[in-house]
Amino acid sequence: MSQCPRDHSIMSSSVVQRMPRLLFLLLLLLPSPDAVMTSSPLTSRRSRVPNASACLQAATPDGGLTVRCSGLRLTQVPVGLSNHTTRLFLNKNLISSLPVGCFSHLLLLDELDLSHNMLSSLQAGCFSSLSSSLRYLDLSSNRLSALDPAVFVGLQVQANLTHNPWHCDCSMQLSMPQLNLDLSSLSEVVCRTSDLPNLGAVGLSLVLLLEDWDLCRSVRRTTDVLTLVTMFLWFVMLLSYFIYYIRQNQGVARRHFDYLKFLQSRDPFNNSRPF
Repeated sequence: MSQCPRDHSIMSSSVVQRMPRLLFLLLLLLPSPDAVMTSSPLTSRRSRVPNASACLQAATPDGGLTVRCSGLRLTQVPVGLSNHTTRLFLNKNLISSLPVGCFSHLLLLDELDLSHNMLSSLQAGCFSSLSSSLRYLDLSSNRLSALDPAVFVGLQVQANLTHNPWHCDCSMQLSMPQLNLDLSSLSEVVCRTSDLPNLGAVGLSLVLLLEDWDLCRSVRRTTDVLTLVTMFLWFVMLLSYFIYYIRQNQGVARRHFDYLKFLQSRDPFNNSRPF
């Protein structure tokens, strides 16, 4: 009867001795956390470049292709677009930039819709390959504030530039005559902000601003006025310091003058006596 508890204690001690070895084997069989994170479908979906296969495609009567990628929350132009694409709709996405050459293979593209995205600036050359085919460009409802003529070099398109926070200043006014855009593209472009808002440029159409306003002259005039005011203030400060310096040293100068008079009065060779 006393042997059973002894056997039980022996078995328990052997299990305890084998526990570290069992734990080590279990750790070897379990997958590493890095492998689990790497194989996560969410991570792979985020790192994947958007493909044109997710877009709706339809053939046109002239043998072209209409591709609609609207509302897919794309962050960049999808890859794999057909060379026969003539109409491309990328509106209502999250595209914030257009790299140079992103449309280089779409030599037949006639219409491009990039409205309702997050474009805040355009790189020069992003539309360079579309100069011979593109006729309509929609950039409305983005975050564009300035127009760079280098972006539209060679393009002769009708562009929709409305509903952007355009900043009307001297550089904008100088760049407008260099654009090859249709004038109707600028008729509804409204200045959201300006360097000189008190002049009434905010809320005006860009075409009216070009015809009736000269923001560059206004800027130069304002700069000249500021320069004159600065020079006047500098002169007043210099004059004030000069007057302050004289008043502060007037007492010292008076004491020196009195001392010189005192020395002159005590000079025995300075006393004149009649012969």
